[in-house]
Amino acid sequence: MASVAVFAQTGVEKQHEVLIETSMGNIRVVLYNETPKHRDNFLKLVKEGYYDGNLWHRVISNFMIQSGDSTSQHASQGTLLGEYSPDYVIPAEIVFPKYFHKRGALAAAREGDDVNPNYDSSASQFYIVWGRRFNDDMLDAVEDRIDRATHGKVRLTPEVREYYKIHGGTPHLDGQYTVFGEVIEGLDVVQKIQAVETDSNNRPVEDVKIIKAVAY
Repeated sequence: MASVAVFAQTGVEKQHEVLIETSMGNIRVVLYNETPKHRDNFLKLVKEGYYDGNLWHRVISNFMIQSGDSTSQHASQGTLLGEYSPDYVIPAEIVFPKYFHKRGALAAAREGDDVNPNYDSSASQFYIVWGRRFNDDMLDAVEDRIDRATHGKVRLTPEVREYYKIHGGTPHLDGQYTVFGEVIEGLDVVQKIQAVETDSNNRPVEDVKIIKAVAY
């Protein structure tokens, strides 16, 4: 009973972690408890082995690396990937500005606004942000873009703007995609993957693979 009381007083809640072993090194992520639907779904897929053998099928330099299409496991070189995800969606859990698209953010991919106005997330496809650093003029332009996309509902806070100037990320996605975790080890691996040579479909010319994902 004492341990329960301490838990209640401190408000400390366990955060789950996932180790993503890739062919270019290991990436460890922590999952946010404030996005429970995304957390639990990601853990379920990891424990089922869904991600084992998946490729990083979409990689864009100075932007992000994306995986989660299980058809990529046996795809021949040059095949267009990224069309498959299990047949369900996850309701958006956007916790902005607390969680934003900073460098190392783990977020859920989704269909476009025209067919998905509620920002529902893909069942399995996710991306990890690399991004770039921004200055004030660049961030002002991003603010205008976000205003148009969200009809003025999302604004970058001074603290978020400062982070993007010092550390980098992809601010134009803020308030529109669910960020449900972040990299706590292996950001250098993300940097290496985002820099690989890619084809016209943003697929790495030489496959970069998730060997295994393990939940803790």
